[in-house]
Amino acid sequence: MTAVEIEGTLLDPQVQACPFAYHAQLREKAPVYRMPETGFYVISSYDDLKTVLSDPATFSNDILVEQLAGEAAADLGRMFDEHLAEVGWGHVQTLQRTDPPEHGRYRRLINRTLTPPMVKSMLPSVNRIATELIDAFIDKGSCDFIADFAFPLPGLVIAEQIGLDASEINTFKRWSDGMLAPAMGLLVDEESARTYSEVEAEAQHYLAKLFEERRANPTDDILSALLAESADGDAALTMAELQNLMNQLITGGYTTTADAIGNAMLLLLEHPDQMELLRNDRSLLHNFADEALRHSSSVQGLFRRTTVDTELSGVKIPANSILHTRYGAANWDESMFPEPEKFDITRSNANKHLAFSRGPHFCVGQPLAIQEMIIAFDHLLDRLSDIQLAPGAAPERTGGLIFYSLKDLPITFTKA
Repeated sequence: MTAVEIEGTLLDPQVQACPFAYHAQLREKAPVYRMPETGFYVISSYDDLKTVLSDPATFSNDILVEQLAGEAAADLGRMFDEHLAEVGWGHVQTLQRTDPPEHGRYRRLINRTLTPPMVKSMLPSVNRIATELIDAFIDKGSCDFIADFAFPLPGLVIAEQIGLDASEINTFKRWSDGMLAPAMGLLVDEESARTYSEVEAEAQHYLAKLFEERRANPTDDILSALLAESADGDAALTMAELQNLMNQLITGGYTTTADAIGNAMLLLLEHPDQMELLRNDRSLLHNFADEALRHSSSVQGLFRRTTVDTELSGVKIPANSILHTRYGAANWDESMFPEPEKFDITRSNANKHLAFSRGPHFCVGQPLAIQEMIIAFDHLLDRLSDIQLAPGAAPERTGGLIFYSLKDLPITFTKA
């Protein structure tokens, strides 16, 4: 087969900041593309991605850090894990890094933490936190939307669930950053690996104390739900498993939702007609949230590992190959979403996006994330008028292969 020429690389920060043209090349020329720099197979078409996400027997989630990183980064990742095991609880493979049937046990247990009744019970807190955050900046006529609203909102919601006071949100963010350090490429030397592992261990010891308190005195929060006896006869979680699941709940329920809220606001700023439409018709809020997630997916891609020799779109893929499941590319697949570049909050099939994955690993936090977006923008549009990008502002992306994050988003507005 003739090698396909693809201009650019997903490792380029400029491509990561605006990946849409690169994704279009992939879908047109090589929907299954082996990255020369990493050897990963990038999967960019909607149908191929659905196939991969729905078949964990062929496309496994059980992947070790060293399979995703170069030799130097893998060594630092091992240092992180080894030191974490010394000062806290080492990482074990749970939920996102397991396959059926083992995955089923973790999924059944984690599903108890975000049941519809539990999410419903959390909504008054989401409303209160959104109100308080807006109260803090509304009289100023301007704010950094990322620092002042998008990140604190989901962070405070989860922080309250684990007993942190609102004044400790910076501690919570520091813990989240420590947990995400290996995935964000923040491990640059042995010192950074030790430092970030100690930050995660600090969070672990705080959580371990809370877990012991909840064992003695259960409440109706997430931690108690994880500790409750299983109706399916599943074995109780070990402390290492509890810590790993909380790592996934915190990083997945905080950072990605914060990114989604920030990306959604930028889309409204860039499409004032859609902001006006949403302001006048709040019944579109749910579809708006889905369309924002489709257009600017918080998680642009994750990974799978082939368990056998297989084939996708005519490309043969050997066993034990790493696949980069590129959600951001599939969500712009013209065969599924006509005029994918168009941000349209009335799009009839916006909810078919893959931003929350698909199949057995569909994101357990999806109901809460959507509700946080709906409540956030309902409050914002009620209380702020004439929302615009601050004069001279040029929002920057953080960069990275996985997350689609804004560093800042300065806005101006008038009080409604």
